[in-house]
Amino acid sequence: MITIRNLSKHYGDLVVLKDVNAVIQKGEVISIIGPSGTGKSTFLRCLNLLEAPTGGTILIDGIPLLDKKTDVPKIRQKMGMVFQSFNLYAHLSILDNLTIGPVKLLGKKKSEMNTKALELLKLVGLAEKANSFPDELSGGQKQRVAIARCLAMEPEIMLFDEPTSALDPTMVSEVLSVIRRLVREGMTMIIVTHEMEFARNISSRVFYMDEGVIYEEGPPEQIFEKPLREKTKAFIHRIRCCQQHISNINYDLYALQAEMELFCDKHMIPKKVSGYVLHIEEEALLLQSDFSDIDMNLSYSEKDGSLELICESTGAPMNPLTQKLADTHIGLKLIRGRCKSVDYKYDHGRNILAMVLKGE
Repeated sequence: MITIRNLSKHYGDLVVLKDVNAVIQKGEVISIIGPSGTGKSTFLRCLNLLEAPTGGTILIDGIPLLDKKTDVPKIRQKMGMVFQSFNLYAHLSILDNLTIGPVKLLGKKKSEMNTKALELLKLVGLAEKANSFPDELSGGQKQRVAIARCLAMEPEIMLFDEPTSALDPTMVSEVLSVIRRLVREGMTMIIVTHEMEFARNISSRVFYMDEGVIYEEGPPEQIFEKPLREKTKAFIHRIRCCQQHISNINYDLYALQAEMELFCDKHMIPKKVSGYVLHIEEEALLLQSDFSDIDMNLSYSEKDGSLELICESTGAPMNPLTQKLADTHIGLKLIRGRCKSVDYKYDHGRNILAMVLKGE
């Protein structure tokens, strides 16, 4: 239904989208997730030309949207868009907000659209608000009216740009329940959202966007449970990192440990566990023989509270987990005593020792 090829969007020297490619089938529900400022909303706005793409191709049912010969207003009528803000006409009743577009743009009869509008308001649970005005409604009610107004134009595709971001948390569920109903009815939808559990439950596919591209895509089970790429993993598991580099043997252990301790305090890691981190870092460094290029990376997952310390170093393979060293090295025994798991691998000239810490 929608084909996007090499889509790009620049604002002067600022590159917001670069080489975005996707194919979306009729009836699919695509959730777009990712950090703020990575082009999610811009991508959505390019699909219906609220933003003019810098380059690339957009096909809607095989029709090139960016071709000068294309009847763009006709194509755009196939798409309804719900924004973060509600954009209702404050001087019109709720009923008139729903009917003005179809009457003026589609040539529908006012009486016919009044009946249709009441059906749509019933669909979103607001039939009793038909004669009210927008300032008499709560935020959640306004957003449901905005959805009904889009549906009044009989779109084939619905675009949602973070439809719950401006709402009080108590109002989010009422808007999401309306979107779930549209999912059951087979509406093709593309939804930019920060509601991870919602995206997981309703999507046929999830796009993770980062640095202006669709960095990873797949079914919700893959993206939320077994993401394939590192940035996706970090986003899904809300992983925070402390990275340190050592380039000579005269490193300042106390400065390194102070930085690690500050990181642990910032993320409210218990003092006892923070002490384990400092102890393990020191022992891991004592296992090294070459101090010309060592990286210490501490990763903390806000999702499950896990801590992993990875020590990477250049040089010839040196596995500290060999049976001979494991039996005699007191430092390695201490590391194992504080960790759930300790693993070693040699990859592209790097010795990698990965240590997953125990909790309290």
